[in-house]
Amino acid sequence: MKHSLFWVVVLCATLASTTALAQTTKLPAPNMKRRTLSVMETFQQRKSDRAFSTRSIDRQLLSDLLWCAQGKNREDGKLTTPTCMNWQEIRLYVFDSRGVYLYDPQAHALNQVARGDKRSLVAGKQEWAKEAPISFVLVNDMDKMGFHDERSREMTSVDVGICTQNICLACAAFGLSTVPRASMQREEIQRLLGLSEYQIPVMNNPIGYPAK
Repeated sequence: MKHSLFWVVVLCATLASTTALAQTTKLPAPNMKRRTLSVMETFQQRKSDRAFSTRSIDRQLLSDLLWCAQGKNREDGKLTTPTCMNWQEIRLYVFDSRGVYLYDPQAHALNQVARGDKRSLVAGKQEWAKEAPISFVLVNDMDKMGFHDERSREMTSVDVGICTQNICLACAAFGLSTVPRASMQREEIQRLLGLSEYQIPVMNNPIGYPAK
């Protein structure tokens, strides 16, 4: 009887944990009236920065960054970033001090997939990258495409690059620091996120306000 009760408690705890992680956080609507640099000024200010202040990124700014990265910008469900055949195969994860979240462009929401500060997995051996309050990790989901050949891998890599550039330009326009990186603990991230061998972390962007 005691043995059965123990496993009931374990099962309930597991289900509670899974439910908590399944919670969705709706983001505020992107601020289309945000005052930013012009297009030409944005390109002029675009640069790679590797130093960040401790100032946090508020929810409205995070919302605007995610929308610029790959948000829905038309009623037909298409996004701010083009993808091959409109597969929309790029997964965007947000790593912060509290956990890891998967961005849902269609709902403009974040779904928590892991608890705790996992930014060290993104930083890898480059300790400075852990100082950024948030990091975006871009995963090419070849399973969503249905193809795993080399040509498909090339096209998903192109799509990741387009999304990365959107992030870099948005950061420049908003007065934020970032740098596109390929370095990260890729296999550990795949295990943490429960990804398949064809769901591959390709690039990441640590993001924060400039260090003073």
